[in-house]
Parts: sequence; structure tokens; C-alpha cells
Amino acid sequence: MLQELTVSHSQKRITRIAVSALFFLTGLCFSSWASRIPAIQHKLNLSEGELGGMLLALPIGSILSMPVAGILVSRYGSRYVLMTAGLLYAFILPTLGLTSTAWQLFSCLILFGFCGNLANIAVNTQAVLVEAMYGRSIMASFHGLWSLGGFTGASIGSGMSALGILPYQHFLVIMVLAIIIVAVAIRQVVSHDAPASGEKTPLFAWPDKVLLILGIIAFCSMICEGTMFDWSGVYFRKVIEAPEKTAGLGYTAFMSTMAAFRFVADWLTTRFGFKRMLQISGALTAGGLLIAVLLPYFPTAILGFLLVGAGVSSVVPLVYSAAGRSKTLSPGMALAAVSTIGYLGFLAGPPLIGFVAQATSLRISFSIIALMGTCIAVMSTRAKE
Repeated sequence: MLQELTVSHSQKRITRIAVSALFFLTGLCFSSWASRIPAIQHKLNLSEGELGGMLLALPIGSILSMPVAGILVSRYGSRYVLMTAGLLYAFILPTLGLTSTAWQLFSCLILFGFCGNLANIAVNTQAVLVEAMYGRSIMASFHGLWSLGGFTGASIGSGMSALGILPYQHFLVIMVLAIIIVAVAIRQVVSHDAPASGEKTPLFAWPDKVLLILGIIAFCSMICEGTMFDWSGVYFRKVIEAPEKTAGLGYTAFMSTMAAFRFVADWLTTRFGFKRMLQISGALTAGGLLIAVLLPYFPTAILGFLLVGAGVSSVVPLVYSAAGRSKTLSPGMALAAVSTIGYLGFLAGPPLIGFVAQATSLRISFSIIALMGTCIAVMSTRAKE
């Protein structure tokens, strides 16, 4: 379904920079919200349990947008959807800091998750189109820009908190920055992926076997990612018995290698190939988790989490890149199908860890998650580029 795009070298670079800026923007918006969660929790006087309930709104909004995203991108083109969703994502951000009740926050977070995922599908569709221009793997570098945006947003949030700036004031600054980025970058992204006039796009299309396999690989990887995001600090406190001031270093180790390896994953993929890269990624993920489980000491656990970050760094970019080249669905529909399956893993991982840990122990639950890395390596043998 994806046609190779032929443009000048200079235009390719400009388009790539523009799409990279929009990846950076989506990471910046998300991490800006995440960095001020404690302040908003305090403002609304939410208990830990109530906050957990509020945070469910984000994945609910994302899941609601999954079928809509593919339809809109296929029908109207990724450029139009990205522009609209990117601006809405930024506009909704200040409302999160202005809410005065829990139900207001929950409602705004559903919209925030909805628009964020629309932007995610559209910007990944753009990345697939830019890859077609280059004729080689560059998807991971785009996701590296998302991670860099995340680090930038978290750093700005920490600085704003230290200065006593209220969340909504902080979010207004990010909103203005987002508007500028969208206004400048959207003119340079790919504009010709919308269907021809009169061409109809299906409202629903079931993913074929190739996309299902890619979805399963994404599912396994995102279970591991979700586990690292939500349970790495708990694992270091309760299993490694690290002091509270160093318990977050496991998460930092994971995030640092995940971000760094995304900037070299494209080169590695070109060198080793799609399937071999997925096999290496799965082995690193499984090996890293097993090191942390079998050798529950601070240095070895840090090493294990570094390996997990390196392992998961390229899986989702590789899968999205392959899905965007589907021969049966448009890039937008294919990405929506694969990301829907994958996102279920992101949601399932943290609760699974909790249930298994309560019945047995955290070490056993992390051992089960290590099997997901093995599944990535095994399923990659059946995947098609």
C-alpha cells in the first residue's frame, strides 16, 4: 500500500527534521503532564488510590482513539490529522492544571489521551513516509526524538516546580511552544498521503497474519516497557533493598539506554537486518531481566535494567516501520491495528506484575516478564519486513 517517494536530498532532510520536531513535541507534552502529577495530586487532595483511578483515564482515551485514528489518517491524510491532533494535545494540556475536581481531571485526561494517540498514529505514519523517501531504516531515530522530548519535558517540569510555578502556568508555556513547533513544522511534512478525491477508505479492516505477528511482538515488548515504567522503582526498593534516594536509578538506567540506543538502532538494523535485530532485542530484554532476578544486587540489577532498556529500544520502531509497509492496509490503518494490539501489552504488564507478585513474589513476576523477551526473539523468526 505504501508507494516509494522520490524527492530531492535537501527536501528529504527538511521533511525529516520537521517530523523529528513533531515527535519531540509529543514527548514534550506527555512528560510535561507527568512531571507535575505530584503537584496536581496535592492540589486536588487525591489519595494514592484516587490518583491511580485518575491515571486510568489516559489509556482509556488512547484506546478509544485507536479505531478512529486509522480511519481519520486513511481518509484525510496524516498531515491534516497530525496538525489538528497536535494542536488539540497542546491546548488540552493547560486544562489539566486548571481542574479543581477529580471528575474534571478525569474528563480532561481522557481527551488528552485521545488526542495524544491520534497525534502518535499520524506522526508515525509520517515517519513511515519519510522512510520511504530514504529507502532505509530511520524509524528508531524518530522515537529517539520522542524520548529526548520526554527528558526535556521532565527537566523543564522539575525546574518549574523548584521555582514554584503553578502547573497551569507551566503548561501554558509548553502550549505556546507547541503551537510554534506545529506552525513551523507542519508545512514541511509529507502532504500527499491522503486518498485521491472520490477514493473510499474502509471504516474497519481486520489485520492480516503479518500484522498480527507484528502486533504480538509489539505486545510482548510493551509489556516489558510498562513493567519498567511502573515497577522498576518498587523492585529496587523491595527486592534490591536500595535506599529511597537511589531506588529510582533502576528506572534512570532503563530510560537512558532506551533513549540512547534509539539513535543507533537504525544503523544496527541496516547492519544486521530486521529479523536479527529483533532477535538481539528480545535476547537483551530477557537476559537483562533474568540478571536482575537471579542476581538481586544493586550493581547487577543496574546492569540488567541497562540491558532491558537497550533491548526494548528498537522493537516498537521496527514493528511500526514494518507495519507501515503493509501490502494490504494503508499505513494509518496498519499502524492503528498493530499499536492497538501492542498497547494492550502496555496496559496488561503492570497489573500482571501486581497480581503475580501478590500471589508469589516480585522476583517471580519479573521472571515471567522475562519470557516476553524470549517471545520477541521467537516470534521475529515468523515476521516479515
